[in-house]
Amino acid sequence: MTDRPALRRRLRDQRRALAAPARIAAAERLAGHLLEMPELPRTGYVAGYWASDGEIGLHVFQMRLPGGLRYCLPVLHGDVLRFAPWRAGDPLVTNRYGIPEPDVEPSSALDARDMSVVITPLVGFDARGHRLGMGGGWYDRSFAFRLEQGAPPLLVGAGFAQQQLDALDAAEWDVPLDAVATESGILRPPPSP
Repeated sequence: MTDRPALRRRLRDQRRALAAPARIAAAERLAGHLLEMPELPRTGYVAGYWASDGEIGLHVFQMRLPGGLRYCLPVLHGDVLRFAPWRAGDPLVTNRYGIPEPDVEPSSALDARDMSVVITPLVGFDARGHRLGMGGGWYDRSFAFRLEQGAPPLLVGAGFAQQQLDALDAAEWDVPLDAVATESGILRPPPSP
């Protein structure tokens, strides 16, 4: 079994060590790959995240989204995430983890099922679509309904190519990704047997 805390520390240190020019160029290439995905709808809600702790940024992606798509950021609500539409300049508050989120009443934010596409941050990933997050379980709890239903939204992990691992142990509660986007392209896991 993998020592997940040690793996998280190593991968987070590696992504934080990336120089600013490399980080900016990677975010630009990532946006291009995400926007070219044939699954990206023309209308609906697209959830992203506020990049922190060296995560790959989604600002270029957000600025280039087609007009029919509304960009949302996660909002902590109980033990799950809800999502609120957000544009640059809209008010933000800092949640208990120090991450900015839209200044809305959490109960008024959209449910995870209302999203068309969710771009999830990650610390590590493998070719099978397994995601290593920060360890709080927020995305797994919020999208647990997909384990039984296999329903939308489309879940796409976003990270730097260097965050790919040979294999990750998956727990029964881990919600697999439909794709992973990096500055190098889109990785699509093979279909489950």
